[in-house]
Amino acid sequence: MTLPLLELKGVTRTYTTGGVPLTVLKDVSLTIQSGEFVAIMGASGSGKSTLMNIIGCLDKPSLGTYHVRGLEVATLNGDALAALRRDTFGFIFQRYNLMSDLSAVENTEVPAVYRGMAKTQREAHASEILRELGLGDRLQYNPNQLSGGQQQRVSIARALMNGGPVILADEPTGALDSQGGKEVMAILEKLNGQGHTIIVVTHDSDIAAYAHRIVRLVDGRITSDEQKQKGKTSKQVQISETGKDTNPGVAVLGEALKMALRSLVNNRMRTALTMLGIIIGVAAVVALMAIGTGAKQEVLERIQAMGTDLMTVGRGARNVRASGQIVTSFVPEDLPSIGRVLGVAIANPETEASSLLRFGNQDLTVTVVGTGEDFPRVHDWPAQTGVFFTAEHVRRYAQVVTLGQTVAKNLFPNGRNPMGEYILIGNAPFLVIGVLSMKGTSARGDDLDNSVWLPYTTAGARIFGQRYFNRIVVRVKPGADMTKVEAGLTALLIKRHGKEDFNIRNMADTIATANETQNTLTYLLAAIAVISLIVGGIGVMNIMLVSVTERTREIGIRMAIGARSLDVLFQFLTEAVMVCFIGGLAGVLVGIGSGLAISSIAGWRVIFTIVLIVVAFGFAFLTGIIFGYLPAKKAAQLDPIEALARD
Repeated sequence: MTLPLLELKGVTRTYTTGGVPLTVLKDVSLTIQSGEFVAIMGASGSGKSTLMNIIGCLDKPSLGTYHVRGLEVATLNGDALAALRRDTFGFIFQRYNLMSDLSAVENTEVPAVYRGMAKTQREAHASEILRELGLGDRLQYNPNQLSGGQQQRVSIARALMNGGPVILADEPTGALDSQGGKEVMAILEKLNGQGHTIIVVTHDSDIAAYAHRIVRLVDGRITSDEQKQKGKTSKQVQISETGKDTNPGVAVLGEALKMALRSLVNNRMRTALTMLGIIIGVAAVVALMAIGTGAKQEVLERIQAMGTDLMTVGRGARNVRASGQIVTSFVPEDLPSIGRVLGVAIANPETEASSLLRFGNQDLTVTVVGTGEDFPRVHDWPAQTGVFFTAEHVRRYAQVVTLGQTVAKNLFPNGRNPMGEYILIGNAPFLVIGVLSMKGTSARGDDLDNSVWLPYTTAGARIFGQRYFNRIVVRVKPGADMTKVEAGLTALLIKRHGKEDFNIRNMADTIATANETQNTLTYLLAAIAVISLIVGGIGVMNIMLVSVTERTREIGIRMAIGARSLDVLFQFLTEAVMVCFIGGLAGVLVGIGSGLAISSIAGWRVIFTIVLIVVAFGFAFLTGIIFGYLPAKKAAQLDPIEALARD
């Protein structure tokens, strides 16, 4: 025995409105065979639209059973129901329910998108159906360029796109004039003759007259089921296998991308304002991280320029406040012993203080450094002109001085040669014997070239009034173990001084500290930039929620013609990601431009890296996913019946 196409048994549908149950359908039993042309008649509020929604699998019975080809609908999940609507039913709505930003052929194609039909195949098939319906010259027209009758023909074409055997028409002529209504009903008659099962919901007896069978509803109950004496076609439409589920993911992705771009273009101002937050956030990440990376690199290079194989032995125990001012134990007699420690190449003393320097009518406050003859070797800082003082100068307390570049330029402007000139440091005259090469600024930002260097013996006697040193800088031999050298120095000085009244820092520690400090500052800048990006993401979420509200009816249409919840979620998520994707690209460009502009104007060093740009862009992409998910989920969870009812 052949199973009926559609079979309802004891179907009741009850809604709860304001906490009060409302029964719309009451114990409805109805069987429809393949190839029938059925009209469901009833006054407004009789339950006919609810019955059609149940038949079309947009709604489920509260009680009773509904079978499609023997398959009980109540056992199907959301995806299975979407597939059943997609492959079995074609919907024709009273208000056409065409998507205003799609052409006639694109509106017709939509059901095939969710079936996985290839683009070229579905476009050709949609065009063929529209030509058969007399719209061959209107394929690329948007709905607002078509008459009511033409729009309803597009709706019919869409219902036929997947070749489903059942056509459900809800008041298909309600928005048409009499001539347009006759044309639409003639098309439905023709489709029935070709084997389609036609179910028309109407209150108009003239429209019902086209049907072979009239089912009347009054207050949710079937009061009559009249079979008219017309020959029923023996043809039956089977579900077309062409393109069925070939690769729906690819087709849905293409549709989502197309709709996302179309939505962005159609709402240019809103899109631009939404993207602005993302652009600012990404640009801030790129520019601030580049500035932070540049500053870090510059500081490290300055420290490394001082030598990575250096150790500084300072007065006072490590981490004891103000101890440097009361310890006076670094004296010239320490130097030979330090020089004999295993792994030590050079030990050079240094003491510095600010002092007034005069030449002619020029006065200049500089850093005066009392040091040994090995200072240039220790710091890789050779003389540019003249010479640095020698061990003999140190031994005989010679009043000679070597200048830094800044001092030489300020005291001897216009290229005047300072060699052989006498300058006053304090009240003592010193002969200029050399000028060191340019060094630049220190890690702390001090101008190292605004300094002068004297023999430590002379400086102690004539300038500082002390024999002891502030520090001793040790250069380690190549290949020597810094840890072992430090241990040797510690043991020696404790033995000589009787206590640990000193501290030792090597350049590796200094570099690590500077690196850690700069990383902290860079992370702070990055955090500020990420906050900007989060604010932009919130803007994206708000706009997408507005978009979901505005397009609720579109969502209902897509679900009615076969879109799964996942398809709807994917479409709206794609739109959010597209906004952030384009905004991210623009933000990267703006960030690079801003960084270069800041570098040019302020003279700051900026370093852009591929990793930095990829991370910033990745944050933008994740922003689209994270902040787009909630609106997309809201769209996917809409009830198709409620969505279709929205204006």
